[in-house]
Amino acid sequence: MATPQTKKTSSSRPDFGSLGGLLLAFGGILGGLVMDGGKINDIKQVSAGMIVFGGTIGALMLTTPLGVLINAAKKLGSIFFEKAQPVAETIEILIGYATQARKQGIVSLEQEAAKVQDPFMRKALTLAVDGMELSQIRSIMELEIELVEQRGEAEAKAFETAGGYSPTIGIIGAVLGLMQVMKNLANIDEVGKGIAGAFVATVYGVGIANLFFLPAGGKLKARLRAELQIRELILEGVLAIVEGLNPKLIRTRLDAYLEQPAPAKKKASAEAPSAASVAAVEG
Repeated sequence: MATPQTKKTSSSRPDFGSLGGLLLAFGGILGGLVMDGGKINDIKQVSAGMIVFGGTIGALMLTTPLGVLINAAKKLGSIFFEKAQPVAETIEILIGYATQARKQGIVSLEQEAAKVQDPFMRKALTLAVDGMELSQIRSIMELEIELVEQRGEAEAKAFETAGGYSPTIGIIGAVLGLMQVMKNLANIDEVGKGIAGAFVATVYGVGIANLFFLPAGGKLKARLRAELQIRELILEGVLAIVEGLNPKLIRTRLDAYLEQPAPAKKKASAEAPSAASVAAVEG
């Protein structure tokens, strides 16, 4: 029996919310600067960038284990590109497995399990085919979900930690700049320009924290929640298959994971079997 899962390939698409939000934020700030009579060159300062970015990354390396930091850096792409989360397709795949298991027995899924591309689904199906108890399957797979959640939270926390450090590092840069200004008070014409330049580091620190680090941490948490939802869906579906539930009842249970507009939900509920009809089929 060929299932959609055997043909499914992972795909990603640009996250226009992240890309558009970043462009809008920087465009709004720089546009406001120009409208107030400022120039882009007013905030171009290599030394300020070195202080803020170097200091922030250094402090982050002291706080965060290197392995977590490397994994967090690898997640940069997922901030601007999102993987498709085919909830409806996953439900259909599980219903297909449930139908086959009900007709031919759960052992008939052994070959199908070996073809599954998703590691989590493949592992859950393999445990089910091996005849493991429900409680054991749930315990093993929930532990894996918990570990994924912990790793994801740690990676998001790395960006949030950087967002906490960078404004303070920016203040340090401003103080260092003011120190240089105070050395040249004799040249009063350069004092005002020096003070203005000293605060560029503060702009960098506050800006990168609120325009990238903190939002990036929030986006990674949103990605993590979507991934955990898919894994919970798969686990519930596989456990229902092991229980030998009717595919119609399994669909009714898994449809709760679908995100549909209100009219679609009403339509789906109207097409779903009633509790009495499900009980009759089960009987």
